Amino acid sequence: MIIADHHVVGEVGFAAWSASDAFEESYLDPEVVARVKHEFAIFPSEGGAEIHVAELDGEIVGWGARENAPNYVSDLWVRPDRQGRGVGRSLLLHLCDVIAAEGLRTVRLDTHAKNFGAIRLYERCGFAIVWRGFEHSKAMGVELEKVHLEKMLGRP
Repeated sequence: MIIADHHVVGEVGFAAWSASDAFEESYLDPEVVARVKHEFAIFPSEGGAEIHVAELDGEIVGWGARENAPNYVSDLWVRPDRQGRGVGRSLLLHLCDVIAAEGLRTVRLDTHAKNFGAIRLYERCGFAIVWRGFEHSKAMGVELEKVHLEKMLGRP
C-alpha cells in the first residue's frame, strides 16, 4: 500500500462500517457518523497499524490491520459490493499466516456482538468467542456490545 492509497482504505472501511448488519440507533447520530468517518480517514496515516490490502483488478476492495499487539487483528473491512466473495476470508487467513510465521500461538480479534456476518466468517476460519460484554468505543464515543474471539495457531 502506498500513501496515495490511504484515502481509498479509509473509504472502504467507512463504506463497510456503514453497510454493517450490526447497526444500532446510536450509529444514526450524525456526530457518531462524523467521528467514525474521520477515524477511518486518518487510520492509514497514523502509522501505528500494519495494514494489508486486498486488490481485485488493481482496485483496493478490502483491508485488514494489526494494531496494539502482534497477535491482534484490529480491523477487517471489505467493500459492501465485494462481500461474500472470499475477500474477507482471504485477508483474515493471510493475517493468521503472518502471525503464525512470527511464532505466535493465538490470533485475537473483536467485533460488535450483532455483527452476525463477521462472526460467521470468523467462526468458519477457526475462531471461537471467548468473551461477550459491553465496551466503550473511543472512536464512536458510545457503549457497544462486543465479542472477543480467539483462534489457536498450529499445534498446541
